[in-house]
Amino acid sequence: MWRLLWRSIDRFSLQYFKSVITELRQIKVVDERNRDAVVDLLQSIVEIVTYGDRQDPLIFECFMECQVLAEFVRVLKISTSSTIEAPLLQYLSIMIQNMDNEHAIYYCLSNDYINNIVEHQYNFDAGDLALYYVSFLRAVSSKISRDTLCLLVKVNGDVVVSFPMYSEALKFAQHEEKMIQTAIRALTLNIYNICDDNVYQFITTPPASIYFSDLVYSLREQCLQLDALVHSTEEKCTSTKNKDIFLKTDEIIDNLYYFKDVLSVGESRLSGVVTQNLLSALISPLLLPLLKLGENKGSYNISAVTSFYVVSRLLQVVGGKHVINGVAGLLLYHYTVLCQRDAIVTNGDTAGGTGDGSPLLHFLNDTRIKISGPEAGGEEEININYLLQHLNEHTSSNSHYDGTPRDHNVHVERFGIFTYLFSDNHSISLASLFLLLTLAENKDLEHYPASLLRMNRSQGLTKCESAFAKVDGSILVRFMPQILKALLKVLACQPPVSPPIQWHTGWFLRKLLQCEGNTLTDDNVHLFNTSYEQSRECLRKELDGCWFDHIPDTIGHEWGSCKEALELQSQVKDPLFTLEIAICQQTIDGSSNSYFAWQRMVEAVKGFILHIQLKAFIFKGCLLEKPSLKSWSNSDLGKSSSRDTSSASFGSEVSLGSGIPCRIAFSYAGVRDVYLVAVACGISGKLILAEKHPFRSQRGVVIAIAPVAGLSPKIDEDHPTWLHLRIRDFDPNFFKAKGNQSKVSDPPADGRWTLGFHSAKACETAQLLILEETCKQRSSVERMLAPLLQEDYLGNILDGQGD
Repeated sequence: MWRLLWRSIDRFSLQYFKSVITELRQIKVVDERNRDAVVDLLQSIVEIVTYGDRQDPLIFECFMECQVLAEFVRVLKISTSSTIEAPLLQYLSIMIQNMDNEHAIYYCLSNDYINNIVEHQYNFDAGDLALYYVSFLRAVSSKISRDTLCLLVKVNGDVVVSFPMYSEALKFAQHEEKMIQTAIRALTLNIYNICDDNVYQFITTPPASIYFSDLVYSLREQCLQLDALVHSTEEKCTSTKNKDIFLKTDEIIDNLYYFKDVLSVGESRLSGVVTQNLLSALISPLLLPLLKLGENKGSYNISAVTSFYVVSRLLQVVGGKHVINGVAGLLLYHYTVLCQRDAIVTNGDTAGGTGDGSPLLHFLNDTRIKISGPEAGGEEEININYLLQHLNEHTSSNSHYDGTPRDHNVHVERFGIFTYLFSDNHSISLASLFLLLTLAENKDLEHYPASLLRMNRSQGLTKCESAFAKVDGSILVRFMPQILKALLKVLACQPPVSPPIQWHTGWFLRKLLQCEGNTLTDDNVHLFNTSYEQSRECLRKELDGCWFDHIPDTIGHEWGSCKEALELQSQVKDPLFTLEIAICQQTIDGSSNSYFAWQRMVEAVKGFILHIQLKAFIFKGCLLEKPSLKSWSNSDLGKSSSRDTSSASFGSEVSLGSGIPCRIAFSYAGVRDVYLVAVACGISGKLILAEKHPFRSQRGVVIAIAPVAGLSPKIDEDHPTWLHLRIRDFDPNFFKAKGNQSKVSDPPADGRWTLGFHSAKACETAQLLILEETCKQRSSVERMLAPLLQEDYLGNILDGQGD
């Protein structure tokens, strides 16, 4: 009682602190009976020490003199209940995190107090103890420095033989809880960023270094899981499948950013062990089977499109000189060997005649990797050229490599990455091209004697390298006509490929044509013009479809998106599009459902916008701003009744002057006597069903409205007084408001109205009225789009801009 009274009066005093310490020392065993009292004592100590660290130095002097941390260690050892461990670790974490005094931090890390707490035998099987434990480790790691790191390691001479905090932390590196994984990575980065040679030697030497190989093998498994999702047996590109793929790619990217953070530390031994594991356990297994540089043994079997995606992401996120040049070496090995031999034969130079004279091949020879999995009993360190020797033998024995100069363009498409670059599979073709462009634009690419896009290092080369450069020129430039033609063939496909493929293909075209000296040949210009005409014809066909009234709005909505997609720089472009293309290549449903008709219309608009933008860039060197599509005013029709009807809404009044009486049966309201009113006003058109007003004979109350476009009125063959109408039940505006998804998992079925008239003649009159108003509405849309669809639209618009 007195203690509680004192605490309420001055619980941060030195006297009270001493009394709490004394009370804690009197505890001989911790069990369920006194557990709460002990927790209260620990909490009080942490609160007072945290206060004293900033406000009262005498409190912390008492904390050190009384060796309170030793009491924390003792409490752990005398506890018969594991329930004391979580709060003890939590309070210690809070105390350490709030310490600012360097002297206080040094004391806490000394005398093996932390190591004793770290190495205590905990039971992590139940509860949240693992989270508290890892949080404690992370809190300690945030306070260590080069001066205090030595207090946490055990040494034998100058060699670190044990680092308990680091070793225990790594046991949670693959924990299923994301928060724990994140804490461990923060802890390791805190340690890596402290410059200590002995600690670097410890963490880069087995068994501690196994952590990095485990990370890479875990990343490999994630890549396999991603590939399984991409190529799952589901036929449709569902939102659930896309979500799973996005989550898995985010997980992979998070891991890649961690590798980047580790490499950013800048320590050569640390960078070396990380790079070695990435090259040997991830990059090589990804690329060697694809490029037929090795057999794809075991369970590691991944498709080309997923492989190219992962490698592209790795280059974008992780980068690094050795990673970049290692990838370039594998991708371009065939081409390098071929060009090297041609250079030697052409110039009569024997230097490098062994086939390894180029800087790139020297780099491959010097790159040592380990080839084995974590399940293997041991690892054999070899150089990468050993993996490629059978390729070299194949190259030497192949008739295409007989030692005389030749036209590379004829045969190189059959080898290495060029097999995929000129593939008929659009997703693989674009994925491989994106990977080459990513390499070409990377500033760390230095082992290849010429730029991938153009010559930019003609000075400072040896005689052999200069000869090689003359023969080589530039890989992408050398094959630019073929690459451009392959891209144009994608655009000219019939039936057209999906808009994602078209837009990404357009991005590649613009990207490549921006490079100095790249232009379309006459054949490629003709191919593009053919593709342009096809896209224009596809849009014209949609003027006869059921969504022609939405074409102007769709053009306005998609124009900016297309322009943005073409202008996106490769440094920020996400290679995820290659996976999206791979999983969403199914053709649009051929049914007459209005949703699928709307989808076809949108795709036709997207394709046409892309072509007109590419045409502007190819022939004028610019992209076009969104055109002004002016609507036709109500005055064009010259009828007040049309204006009255065009503004009608459910429950409003309209004129029945041109209405045709009929009957309709609603499932929820029975048979109703109504008037059919159809009117087109500019590019909009409505079909209205109105009941006669009870007091105003020439007015009606609107009970139903449907768009004129898409009604497709048909007279029943067996009942000539019945008129069947199709009602579009899909709302594009609601669809766009939800995020403009490309697919609807369960598209709505179209509505059906059947109207009954008093005679066959009245039924036929109603059909003709609807068709007439539909024709008027379509004509308004056609007049609005006519300038855009003209052959000379591009010249007219650019002349108007003063070009």
